[in-house]
Amino acid sequence: MGRGKIAIRRIDNTTNRQVTFSKRRTGLMKKAKELSILCDAQIALIVFSCTGKLYEFSSTSMKAITERYNMVKEEDRNQLMDRASEVKFWEREVATLRQQLEYLQETHRHSMGKDLSGLSIKELQDLENQLEMSLKGVRKKKEDRFTQEINQLHQKDKNMEKEYAELEIKMNFLRRENEEMRKVVGSSMPRHRNDEENNATSSLNPPCTISYGYVAPPAASTNLQLSRHLQSSSGHSDKAMKLKLQFL
Repeated sequence: MGRGKIAIRRIDNTTNRQVTFSKRRTGLMKKAKELSILCDAQIALIVFSCTGKLYEFSSTSMKAITERYNMVKEEDRNQLMDRASEVKFWEREVATLRQQLEYLQETHRHSMGKDLSGLSIKELQDLENQLEMSLKGVRKKKEDRFTQEINQLHQKDKNMEKEYAELEIKMNFLRRENEEMRKVVGSSMPRHRNDEENNATSSLNPPCTISYGYVAPPAASTNLQLSRHLQSSSGHSDKAMKLKLQFL
């Protein structure tokens, strides 16, 4: 049968307590040594018995391990202090911001005309002066905005006038070029047109002929030669005119 479960409490019997301490101390030292060897750990074990006797175990040097322990504990203590001081700092900041928020909320209520019953005459006068200053600032900002917009509109107007003047100059230049081209074309066109019309009529219309006393219209190309023969008799004879039409 296996051993029963031992209650973890102080052993009243002195002899049993001393035997248990000796056995367990030996096992604890053995486990510490095995842990330092297997895991390459620095272990320092200090045990005081109930009679005040010291038992210790160190994997390297008890002094080096204790100094390292004290250094680490000091760093941890400093970090804790820094964290505590940082926490206190942020707590103060939160308290300050909360007070500022409450003051701004109260000022806003007073500006809106609420909760004025608890204010004194001086506080009301200060509130009135503050409102007047705020109103002046708003009016000034509004005037500045209007002045800026008016200046922008004036600048746009000047730019448009400048563009209009440039366009007018371009239009006048194009108009002069157009008139010059029209003059050149007008002086050269009639001569060419007359030559072309004469060539066309001479090639299309044949020489005019007379048939049964009919004379071709004047639009035909004819060359008329008028010959006048004067006949005279002895003394004064009547003059006769003879017309010959020769059509070439």
